[in-house]
Amino acid sequence: MYQTILTELSDNILTITINRPDKMNALNKDVIAELGKALDEVYNNEAIKAAIITGAGAKAFVAGADISEFTDLDGKGGAALAQVGQDGVFNKIENCPKPIVAAVNGFSLGGGCELAMACHFRTASENAKFGQPEVNLGLIPGYGGTQRLVQLIGKGKAMELLMTADMIKADEAKTLGLVNHIFAAEELVEKTKDILKKINTKAPLAISKIISLVNEAATVSPTGLSNEIIAFGASFDTADKREGTSAFLEKRAAVFTGK
Repeated sequence: MYQTILTELSDNILTITINRPDKMNALNKDVIAELGKALDEVYNNEAIKAAIITGAGAKAFVAGADISEFTDLDGKGGAALAQVGQDGVFNKIENCPKPIVAAVNGFSLGGGCELAMACHFRTASENAKFGQPEVNLGLIPGYGGTQRLVQLIGKGKAMELLMTADMIKADEAKTLGLVNHIFAAEELVEKTKDILKKINTKAPLAISKIISLVNEAATVSPTGLSNEIIAFGASFDTADKREGTSAFLEKRAAVFTGK
């Protein structure tokens, strides 16, 4: 079905593996297109409740974009490349109503770091390294790096990393809030699945509202709190709210239907 990615669905979790280990899983046009298709499946397949994005092999999550595709681009072409990626993949991940988590194994640089940051949160292997080295190419991040890095770790440190092109290791990434958990490499995907299995026991409509509202809060939106009130009220009209509150009062596990 795919040439540059692998997909596996188990326990209602779709694991998407970028499969170009010989190229350090670098993002090219084919990877972007196939990630977009896989994300459409996440959106539209009711059997999928959550997703993980990871990279093949032990060395890299995604070590950056495929720079060979940059050489003949002018300003208009570069902007078009970024627009296609943002619309087809990065914004689609961020705004997905189902949780998407990056399981970062090895290098997560440039577009790879941006791919991880577009996810709702990140786990990492002990050998993971993060960075935005675009200034080394006379470029800047084009897939949301200047925006999401500030949201996640704050203005000052984001400025430093973006301007120096320095890499940070997994432990510093966790201290900064870029990574939620660090796991041994061989346990990374399974431990990440365990978190999503827990999330998948919760009410799907409530989860989707949380994703939307937290995204809004991250942009310091003036309407975030008022929209939270509206969404909170709307939750009370759902079957899942009735089931969740009944199960709590009856001291049993809730069985949610996403209605």
